[in-house]
Amino acid sequence: MARIAGVDLPKNKRIEIALTYIFGIGYSSSANILSVADINPDKKAKDLDEKEIERIRKEIENNYIVEGTLRAEISNNIKRLIEIGSYRGIRHKKGLPVRGQRTSTNARTRKGPKKATIALKRKSMAKK
Repeated sequence: MARIAGVDLPKNKRIEIALTYIFGIGYSSSANILSVADINPDKKAKDLDEKEIERIRKEIENNYIVEGTLRAEISNNIKRLIEIGSYRGIRHKKGLPVRGQRTSTNARTRKGPKKATIALKRKSMAKK
C-alpha cells in the first residue's frame, strides 16, 4: 500500500485520483505531479513500484505544502486576521460567512441550526 505524506492512498483507484486524498493536492496538482514524475495516470495505486512511489514522494516534498503544514498555515492566517481586527477576522470570530454571502436567509453551515425564538414557543404553548 502506498503511503505518501502520512496518508494511505486507496489501492483500487487510479493514482491520479488517489493522490487527491492528500490534503492540499487537487486533480490538477495530481496531474502535474504525475507528469513531472513520469508516471502513467491510468495506473492503479496498488500497481506502483517503490521507485515510482519515491519519485511521487520527492516531488510532493520539494514543491507542495500538504497535510499538517498546510493546515497550520491556514489556521495561522485566520488567527492573524482575527488579531489585526480586519473585517474578515471579525466574521471568522463571530462564526459568520466571510466572503460576502447573505445571512438574513441561508448561511446555516456557518451559523448552525436555527435557534427557536421565545415568541414561537409561547404560541405553541398557548395552542396546547
